[in-house]
Amino acid sequence: MFETIRIETDARGVAHLWLARAEKHNALSALMIEEITRAIADLGADPGVRVVVLAAEGASFCAGGDLKWMQGNIGATPEGRAASARALAEMLAALDHCPKPLIGRVQGNAFGGGIGMMAVCDVAVTVPEARFGLTETRLGLTPATISPYVVARMGAAKARRVFMSARLFGAEEARDLDLVARIVAPEALDAAIEAEVTPYLSCAPGAVAEAKALIRMLSARARPESDIMDATIAALVARWESPEAMEGITAFFEKRKPGWA
Repeated sequence: MFETIRIETDARGVAHLWLARAEKHNALSALMIEEITRAIADLGADPGVRVVVLAAEGASFCAGGDLKWMQGNIGATPEGRAASARALAEMLAALDHCPKPLIGRVQGNAFGGGIGMMAVCDVAVTVPEARFGLTETRLGLTPATISPYVVARMGAAKARRVFMSARLFGAEEARDLDLVARIVAPEALDAAIEAEVTPYLSCAPGAVAEAKALIRMLSARARPESDIMDATIAALVARWESPEAMEGITAFFEKRKPGWA
């Protein structure tokens, strides 16, 4: 059914959505974006699912956007770039709007879009060895489509510490930035996730979904969500069209420093 992800649901209704491109550090390709969007919609609509755990195979949680996907967008038509950016924005929105509790099992590094996926989880748990970074500006890009969720999670003041510099930071700083709630040893990660999941199994599913919707309503921004999404899509498309993005991604594939480094 899926090529880049897999779904496991136990008898209690706890579903694990596994990112399954371990050999690519679970980087987000066009197919993976489409499959996550479809899967989370199905899980959200399934009355037998009580909780969703967003997890990943391999050493990394998610390395962000697949660089070949980004390279393809630089060479695409404006319409193609916009469609690609919209697909990513809609994937994040689908995760954010999932009516089921979404628990992030962050077993390894997360960069760029991986940070965006963590930001839309209701709670995320990680391990001490994990490293994080909003690395887009190193490539001449910006973290545009993930920005509404990252800034909402961290708050503007904390986001300024890491949003533009592309510097890497560790698990303790990720907790200080409110990106993760807990840090546990790798061998304790599954138990920690279970501790987050179990309370929901004694709650009324409809009440949980409505409570989660209330949070979104009460934290609504001044502009409608559709306007924010359109603005971030336009920002990402403009960056993909910029000379800096062309130089940054070309330099990456040519294994050299970009001109500004």
